Amino acid sequence: MAEFELPTVDLNVYSPKNPAEATIVENYVCTAESSPNIIRHITFDVSGTDLDGKFKVGQSIGVLPPGEDHRGKPHKLRLYSVSSPSKGENGKSNLVSTTVKRAMDEVDGTFYMGVCSNYLCNLKPGDKVKVTGPSGRRYLLPTNAKDFNYVFFATGTGIAPFRGMIMELFEQGITNQVALIFGCPYRTDVIYPNYLHEMEAKHDNFHYIKMISREDRRQDGSKYYVQTAIDDHADTLSPILGAENTLIYLCGMKGMETGIYQNLAKHGFFSYLTLKGDLADRDPSTWTWEEAKKMIKPSVRTFEEVY
Repeated sequence: MAEFELPTVDLNVYSPKNPAEATIVENYVCTAESSPNIIRHITFDVSGTDLDGKFKVGQSIGVLPPGEDHRGKPHKLRLYSVSSPSKGENGKSNLVSTTVKRAMDEVDGTFYMGVCSNYLCNLKPGDKVKVTGPSGRRYLLPTNAKDFNYVFFATGTGIAPFRGMIMELFEQGITNQVALIFGCPYRTDVIYPNYLHEMEAKHDNFHYIKMISREDRRQDGSKYYVQTAIDDHADTLSPILGAENTLIYLCGMKGMETGIYQNLAKHGFFSYLTLKGDLADRDPSTWTWEEAKKMIKPSVRTFEEVY
């Protein structure tokens, strides 16, 4: 495997006890207008704070929503993956962006709105917000980023760090292969579609694969998920995954990693996995879901950020 080194990063320049004040400069829908899920691209201006120029692509910014919870305690900090490259949104070091979905949850038949995400989605340019960070020391591009191929697996707003990483890699002039596998329920839920289609048209070494789970079905009747792309797009992905200088990154809902790791093993890509117990001695098709969840971990070539 090719050697890589992760950059040294700044961490927790501002904490929840000592947050910085940022100004909202952008807040717009970044899916198709007909999407039932409102997902927004939000940009903070951190001018005048020590956060200016501090965020590396792959890190997170913290947001402190105002108010108190039902116990009378201040709402907790929420971390959001940065969706801008290390140079900042539009190349401006004072601008840091993220991707936010309005959050709703159902408990006993009652819908509850997520506090921080809905707070952010309601903000307008000029509004002030308390932020912390940077957070995260491993979910980063290597210092020698152009020496590698990349396969990015994203579900929903897990696409956020990959937007910034793709921007950064192609601004650096990467000639190796970069694949983005993005999963969502409906075509209207595709995030940043215009940018990604433009990149696909412009760069032969960028592969954009959408897996839409609630519309069409695979030939065997199963749904299209990010992990099934390893089967369905093997002509594109197998040569990349089989290269010794490929790194994979996962970001999105927890549980996605299990299926991805199991499908990688079925295709013989064991270098992305660390196996426990007797899994290494068995045919991957015999592994149960419970075994996979407990006994497969990422290797050094694999980066994951799941929630």
